Amino acid sequence: MYFIKTPGWVKRVFSAYTWHVPTEQKELYLTFDDGPHSVATPFVLNQLDQYNAKATFFCLGKNVIDYPGIFADIIEKGHSVGNHTHNHLNGWKVQESAYLANVEQAAQHIDSDLFRPPYGRLKTRTGRSLVKAGYQVIMWDVLSGDFDLKISAQKCSDNVLTRARQGSIIVFHDSQKALAHLQYALPRALEYFATLGFSFKRLENNRLNKKGPG
Repeated sequence: MYFIKTPGWVKRVFSAYTWHVPTEQKELYLTFDDGPHSVATPFVLNQLDQYNAKATFFCLGKNVIDYPGIFADIIEKGHSVGNHTHNHLNGWKVQESAYLANVEQAAQHIDSDLFRPPYGRLKTRTGRSLVKAGYQVIMWDVLSGDFDLKISAQKCSDNVLTRARQGSIIVFHDSQKALAHLQYALPRALEYFATLGFSFKRLENNRLNKKGPG
């Protein structure tokens, strides 16, 4: 079981994490987890280009090693990247020391202060340690459910179209498992919200900003 729309009480209990972006503008924040992937990530980048959209990619360290050229394309196109651990660890099942070591292993390849825990699962103490280390822990407001093979591609699309609001952080996955749902839902989300006058923004990676352009 998972929430498509994150309840307000969850956001209040875990208020140290980022769930949405307070904004007065018609802006949405698309995020993509688990890449880079040889097919899904180039598809996403192509779709984003068509709408002059920026997004944030929460990457696995091992996949960055496997697809360095695609990872470089993400950055070159002006998108943000974030750390999603090295091996897609479940934070409820791993000791804090091992989890933090895995995050830092990924950080050798992903220079970002943005972090999203796989499955959204993070022990409270581990989360505090990551925040203390300077990471922004990014969760979400709307989960597309593209990873869920028990739902249809139409349902995945509807999850986003009916629940996203101004400032929503939305989760898709640029992975093999999610590919069919992603290929259906993402173009429809981009077209629908662009028609309504929304723009698509990236989450800011402060480490990259401190370095300046280039």
